[in-house]
Amino acid sequence: MAQLASSITTDRLTLRCFEHGDLDGLFAIYGDERVARYLYRDVRDREATRAVLERKITLPTEVGDENVLPVAVESRESGELIGDFMLRWTFNEHRQGETGGSLLPAVHGRGFATEVYAELLVLGFTLFNLHRVFANCDGRNHASIRSLEKAGLQREAHLVENEFVKGEWTDEVILAIRRDEWERQRARR
Repeated sequence: MAQLASSITTDRLTLRCFEHGDLDGLFAIYGDERVARYLYRDVRDREATRAVLERKITLPTEVGDENVLPVAVESRESGELIGDFMLRWTFNEHRQGETGGSLLPAVHGRGFATEVYAELLVLGFTLFNLHRVFANCDGRNHASIRSLEKAGLQREAHLVENEFVKGEWTDEVILAIRRDEWERQRARR
């Protein structure tokens, strides 16, 4: 488990640790059916959201063998919590990381997810020395797949009807980027 040591700012966003004042914003995300549509979980009520928020806040700050870094995404323009993202990784010999997240539907389509994923890749490859970062997406979630691709991840697999989620068979798309690919992409920019 881990926490961000300090906030990260981009032109439009602040990536930071979660705070108790984030309950309303997080509930706006977790309580929205449009967000839960492609996730393994259903919408969460306010109390379930409060419990998740408390877990995010009380994570230890030290990095261990298995880690989850929860990231609150705040709009710099409005100061509003607009996203819940994470980077999960292990420090074993494989040095694999996984990323994912959700945005408030009102801000979809503005490139915020790509901006967050780009910063999480920086953390994964430079701070945590990962070899590879991947993401799993429901095959119907074209917007998330597109955001990950814009951040530099490439499709590695498309598994057809491999999971039964919320009463229906769904495809799974696996995207990933290795550190050497990420370094080449950054050098070209």
